[in-house]
Amino acid sequence: MRLVSVQDSVTKMTLRGDRRLLFLLGLTIIAAFLESRVAGAAEEKYTNRLINEKSPYLLQHAHNPVDWYPWGEEAFAKARKENKPIFLSVGYSTCHWCHVMEHESFENPEIAQMMNDNFVSIKVDREERPDVDQVYMTFVQATTGGGGWPMSVWLTPELKPFVGGTYFPPENQGGQPGFKSVLKQIAEAWKKDREKIVTSSDRLN
Repeated sequence: MRLVSVQDSVTKMTLRGDRRLLFLLGLTIIAAFLESRVAGAAEEKYTNRLINEKSPYLLQHAHNPVDWYPWGEEAFAKARKENKPIFLSVGYSTCHWCHVMEHESFENPEIAQMMNDNFVSIKVDREERPDVDQVYMTFVQATTGGGGWPMSVWLTPELKPFVGGTYFPPENQGGQPGFKSVLKQIAEAWKKDREKIVTSSDRLN
């Protein structure tokens, strides 16, 4: 009888230990879950209108600090109402330099602020809208002698292009103008010589 009593005590202690272990394991799992949720929330600090799109490429940019618009009347109306030029960025999901420019520039809060303050920014998936891509690629090739993706084009509120290019590094590099410099120059030119830019775009298109 005494042996049975000892065995029962050991069994109860083991059960208590197992319960405690399970309890601690449960706390650890909950803590890890909460930590992942916090980390996820931190990673998704920004959300723009691309979150409602179906294109995988556009969705990749849905958490950029850039106030991206999809191609459509909402963006065009905003540009006309605020009399701001449009920055059009065209790319596709497997484009290496598209991802590079996103990481270097579109994920940069300082650059994003420059874009948000001075432009209406539109992101287009060339595989979803080859018609839009073709129109503005023709302009870029005609004015620069080359083309490629990401394609970067500045338009009047009437959708007429006046400056175009492809990938821009964030800063001036090897004789190539940096994206920040180009944004600043175009924003200043639009404020000072808007009519001249519009007239020029009418001639080019």
